Amino acid sequence: MEKKIFMARVADQAERYEDMVGFLKEIMQESNEDLSVDVRNLLSVGFKNLIGSRRAAWRTVSAIEQNKKYEQYSVRCAEYKAKIEKELSKLCEDIIKSVNELVLKKGTPHTAESKTFYLKMIGDYYRYIAECVKGDKLAEVTEKALEFYTQAAAVAKELPSYNSTRLGLSLNFSVFYYELKNDSKKACQLAQEALDGAKADIESMDNDEARDAISIVELLKENLDLWKEAEGDADE
Repeated sequence: MEKKIFMARVADQAERYEDMVGFLKEIMQESNEDLSVDVRNLLSVGFKNLIGSRRAAWRTVSAIEQNKKYEQYSVRCAEYKAKIEKELSKLCEDIIKSVNELVLKKGTPHTAESKTFYLKMIGDYYRYIAECVKGDKLAEVTEKALEFYTQAAAVAKELPSYNSTRLGLSLNFSVFYYELKNDSKKACQLAQEALDGAKADIESMDNDEARDAISIVELLKENLDLWKEAEGDADE
């Protein structure tokens, strides 16, 4: 197991994310215990980098497709964007399946923090699919993201309000409501509740917890300010 963890780190350093995810899948499959925080962090890095270039590529091609200057190439751009969508969806679905089947359904005991982490991760990857699909597929993956985020939020109540996994969930769940459900009121409510809870308990944090929490708190604040400003503009 230690050798595979080491090789996952080597693949990360080499920016060979397909290989990194391959090593991590073997670790998930072989482990009969809850994965350590370090391994969970490797999962986050490996999965996110695996799909990161596709998400960026999709946004770039989408912007070019919508640019009137390149209208004559819009059909070709749309075909290319569809190719990227297919790759991105397939990778996200594979990640969801791996986390669900190799970890959550395995019967290995989990802490509230690790279970929140996995449920949130599945919600995130359904959300990433939702960013680039339409119609029935969009409705399906949006509902799935909501389902897993909601499950994660229920488990996260067992964690301190300043816990970085709980705060990260609040951040991503609020973004989900704002971007996919077009519900700015709910998004602001989730972000504000997370900020209020963390603020109330800030004296209980040790240095490591505070460092991890503060970066997420800053992102929550930034989003909340932007969303409130947008709501104010809409009301004028």
